[in-house]
Amino acid sequence: MTVRRPLSEDDLQAYVDGRLDAARRAEVETYLESDAEAARRIAGQIADRDDLRARLSAVASEPIPARLRIAHLRGERRAWIGQRFGAVAAALACLVIGGAGGWLASERWHRAPTVVAAAPVADAAMVAWRTYAVEVAHPVEVAADQEAHLVQWLSRRLGRKLTAPKLDALGLKLIGGRLLPATNGPAAQFMYEDQQGRRVTVYVRPGGDAEPSAFRFERTGELAAFSWIDAQLSYAVVAQTDRDHLLGIARAIYQQYEAL
Repeated sequence: MTVRRPLSEDDLQAYVDGRLDAARRAEVETYLESDAEAARRIAGQIADRDDLRARLSAVASEPIPARLRIAHLRGERRAWIGQRFGAVAAALACLVIGGAGGWLASERWHRAPTVVAAAPVADAAMVAWRTYAVEVAHPVEVAADQEAHLVQWLSRRLGRKLTAPKLDALGLKLIGGRLLPATNGPAAQFMYEDQQGRRVTVYVRPGGDAEPSAFRFERTGELAAFSWIDAQLSYAVVAQTDRDHLLGIARAIYQQYEAL
């Protein structure tokens, strides 16, 4: 008899994304029939998904950039694996040569590996928004009048070419940015403000080997966020606004970073 694991948020998200097999999908549907609140939440997420797909259908039909094609990504991964293999080989050679190397290797071999679970980028971006967007005196670390320095500094620290998106056409003026800690390294935050003083943040951090992803909408209380992954960077735009307004901002940011 096969014992199925309990349902989790990952199963519900996979149901929304249409990634479950028939048996697991049936289990989720049975669960949703028994939980009206969960059913409403999942129905809303499915509606958001379908709406986004419709709105982004023009973008989806465009040719895939060469740097995001499977052959190119596979080539980059093979090169990365080759570099890691060389580093591991060099480390093993050092262990063999050193008299104490064998003992250290044994200790490492028997030690349980540490698994670090990365928090979703939207969650981290919302935490950063709540921490800094409410500040009056010091909302940013480097002000917009030093934009060139800010961008150069954050690009160097993240190891990726960044830019502060131009959102003036949407009524948003850059007021500055800052460096933030993230799970596996630094992150960057650019902050914008409209004429009413309402603030929008753009959060960027390295995404490792994560595959490019479409926009994902999340709302926690008064805050809304759109997040996505592209070119080995994770992005999230956060604001106290409605989904449609935030989607327009997210698309403008995506298009500008895509052009880099």
